[in-house]
Amino acid sequence: MADSLVKTYGSAVFGIDATTITIEVNISQGTTFYLVGLPDNAVKESQQRITAALRNNGFQYPFKKMIINMAPADIRKEGSAYDLPLAMGILAASNQISADIIDDYVIMGELSLDGSLLPIKGALPIAIKAREEGFKGFILPKQNAREAAVVNNLDVYGMENIREVANFLNGQSDAKPMNVDTRAEFAQSVGKFDCDFADVRGQENVKRAMEIAAAGGHNIIMIGPPGAGKTMLAKRLPSILPPFTLHEALETTKIHSVAGKIDKETSLMTTRPFRSPHHTISDVALVGGGTFPQPGEISLAHNGVLFLDELPEFQRTVLEVMRQPLEDRVITISRAKFTVEYPASFMLVASMNPCPCGYYNHPDRRCVCNPGMRQKYMNRISGPLLDRIDIHVEVTPVPFEKLSGKESLESSATIRERVTKARAIQQQRFADLEGVHCNAQMSTRLIRKYCVLDAECQQMIKNAMERVGLSARAYDRILKVSRTIADLDGSENITRVHLAEAIQYRSLDRNNWGE
Repeated sequence: MADSLVKTYGSAVFGIDATTITIEVNISQGTTFYLVGLPDNAVKESQQRITAALRNNGFQYPFKKMIINMAPADIRKEGSAYDLPLAMGILAASNQISADIIDDYVIMGELSLDGSLLPIKGALPIAIKAREEGFKGFILPKQNAREAAVVNNLDVYGMENIREVANFLNGQSDAKPMNVDTRAEFAQSVGKFDCDFADVRGQENVKRAMEIAAAGGHNIIMIGPPGAGKTMLAKRLPSILPPFTLHEALETTKIHSVAGKIDKETSLMTTRPFRSPHHTISDVALVGGGTFPQPGEISLAHNGVLFLDELPEFQRTVLEVMRQPLEDRVITISRAKFTVEYPASFMLVASMNPCPCGYYNHPDRRCVCNPGMRQKYMNRISGPLLDRIDIHVEVTPVPFEKLSGKESLESSATIRERVTKARAIQQQRFADLEGVHCNAQMSTRLIRKYCVLDAECQQMIKNAMERVGLSARAYDRILKVSRTIADLDGSENITRVHLAEAIQYRSLDRNNWGE
């Protein structure tokens, strides 16, 4: 028997980008099986899954000398998604299916023992890479087809089992590529929310702080007793953020695709993500990483909101690893042989009780904590982390009269209009600057350029800094927030009123907090 060599193509995902993998299958006389090219255990185990799947679907597993190389050989191949391209390569090399069009397609999918296909992670970045490299199409499990079909100029075929794939490659199938009108679906679904600010009675000061945070992309922390409405307000923040642009939606969907968080009915994410991890989360789960690096919660919240409820209950080390991504808006995970970068441009929304018992500063209930206990509780959050949170706002319980009121309240859509107008001003202001889209992303140089204060405002902030003991970073945060308040007002200059409101949003910087 002459040697038979066939090439199929798969893909490996690193970070949020894919790399094409060439799978070379060579069959010759003999009985040994070699799988080379740095496969992990899940890839090595594919031989048993492929053997069972082929036999259960009427194919023969060739017990010959078989060498399979996965190139480039210096990149580690991980996971079970290579089952399908390996199986198709074996069938083509043993002349059980035609090899005429097999190299026109990227093929990915995990096999069950009965030959059915199971979903994979990272279908969207793989599809994007396949189009870039000029492949005609992408064959993958049906559950991932809508996600991959977002990419235009690429035929995406969702298959249910190995028999369907074999028939397709033999030219015996009438399978049609999945068709998704991305723009139409995006326009139809964008801006639909389950929660609305019209549901929230009272808390006008907190709603105002939320509006400012949304308008400038600022981080915000809410301090208040249990049951005052902190979580309810945080969950409604995405409803007043500006709608996704198509580019943002694609970028966010890529991250969720890599993490395997895309629903099979979803083609493109249309609402900004809202991530709310429990306080027992580890630092790796929060920022990303692991033996085979995966995006963490801060990357899953990219272009959306990361909500940390009961902030002091999080482990100190977990909160400290967030400091650098909050500034750089990207997280770099380094390993001995490679480095992976995940975007992490998110709005941080945190909430906390003012003390261990939760009732410090409560209008009706008495706090049972002494000043030392309150200070110890506050010290669980480091000063550098608090400095990176632009807006601090106190949440007080809503009186019964307001809770039982019947008047209609301002909806999220109305607030979102004002936020979107303010963001449009900022987009215009930073149009020539790459990576700067809102006031919260301004560097010190940009603050000096766009947050110019007159003499009266200079004196006001000087007095506030001396009285409260603000850091240099807190000074910058006040200027950024006052610039956002001025944008919401449609004002070109920062006035005394704007600055005064921004200063009051630094309540945790007060020297006497908790005493």
